[in-house]
Amino acid sequence: MSNNIEQLIQDSKSLLSQLIEIPSLSREEDKTAQCISDYLEHRGVCVDRVGNNILAKNKYFSEDKPTILLNSHHDTVKPNPGYTKDPFEAIVEDGKLYGLGSNDAGGCLVSLIAAFLYYYNQVDLNYNLCLVASAEEEISGKNGIEEAYKYLPACAFAIVGEPTLLNLAVAEKGLMVLDCVANGESGHAAREEGVNAIYQAIDDINWFRNYNFPKKSSYLGPIKMSVTMINSGSQHNVVPATCNYVVDVRTTDVYSNEEVLAIIKSHVHSEVTARSTRLNPSTIDLNHPIVQSGIALGKTTYGSPTMSDQALIPIPSLKVGPGDSARSHSADEFIYLQEIEDGIRFYIDILKKVIL
Repeated sequence: MSNNIEQLIQDSKSLLSQLIEIPSLSREEDKTAQCISDYLEHRGVCVDRVGNNILAKNKYFSEDKPTILLNSHHDTVKPNPGYTKDPFEAIVEDGKLYGLGSNDAGGCLVSLIAAFLYYYNQVDLNYNLCLVASAEEEISGKNGIEEAYKYLPACAFAIVGEPTLLNLAVAEKGLMVLDCVANGESGHAAREEGVNAIYQAIDDINWFRNYNFPKKSSYLGPIKMSVTMINSGSQHNVVPATCNYVVDVRTTDVYSNEEVLAIIKSHVHSEVTARSTRLNPSTIDLNHPIVQSGIALGKTTYGSPTMSDQALIPIPSLKVGPGDSARSHSADEFIYLQEIEDGIRFYIDILKKVIL
């Protein structure tokens, strides 16, 4: 296998074009998983497959060395209805590669694969590399990185490939979705009967709207709570006995999801049930070697409001990659070809400079 960077860049652009033209909606990524597996095996890499997750380790893997996890995903959302181009056709125009998943997160994925291949045969690395091209990221599915991680050797930390303009996302918000029920008592609307569950809900909804958690993250700011759905009542003349509503909660690194849930339950009268507490916020110390390596390359640090597989990786992780998060899930999604080249060189350099 060659570690010629120019060849890796050319091959990576070709691989991304292939991936764009293979539909890979979450839970339907079997064909892109096979494409990635074939690509690696053709280059002499031994590959393991866990569902639609592709796993690989560097050739001279040693239990005596720390292991760095390289992770990005190959599933996509459904095409934005505003597309004017074929989302499943890799189109190059004006230095841009168009197609569904090109920016989120195909460019990151092929760049990480290129960096993995660059170091694959090196015998003198002071660390191991473990590559995971994961499935179900866009739906935070249980058969994605969470399942794949069970089959990995112990890893010291991870680089998670997501479009960040190659800046360093050292913190990321978590997510809880809450199903809430305000209870009242049914009655006839024409008489002074019943307890209106909608009115009961209003008090709690106003709390969600106005409450400020005491601790505020230096990178992610305050926890954000948004009531996003509400449903109540059966007919115009009946006082409703229940009011159901949904709250989207974006948590930060200064609280665990469980702590946030406990605070919420202590303040509202509604019944509150979290669909899951598994999508945790994350943070990595600014003095961590991988962060310092990125800073030495001139990159800036920031907190990311969007969620990734970081939420499901139980080790320190840095989110960084080519492309722009603002393009993710947009109509006529694209990545600049130059961004792929820059991403490959960046990943190679940040791994070269890291001191463990």
